[in-house]
Amino acid sequence: MATRRRMRFVYGQIAWMVATILVLTLLGSLSYELFFVLTLIGFLILTELTAPVTVTPKWRRRLMWVIVIGLIGFGIIVVRRILEILPPEVFAW
Repeated sequence: MATRRRMRFVYGQIAWMVATILVLTLLGSLSYELFFVLTLIGFLILTELTAPVTVTPKWRRRLMWVIVIGLIGFGIIVVRRILEILPPEVFAW
């Protein structure tokens, strides 16, 4: 039963990623950063929607590491974007 739920989670994430690629391609705005951010958002939503009520399986506890790495990557993307927007005089060392 746990394997079935785990595979449903994996299939849901794959479906989200494929849909994200298709929508971004149709809109003509496919980029690695945007794909990463939308995939992370989908991963977080899917994690919350499929969370068990009573007992947390071991494989779901390991998802925390994926979430932490994803949020670090998101932070890096945000900092890079802010540095692109700001004029060079602001952060001249």
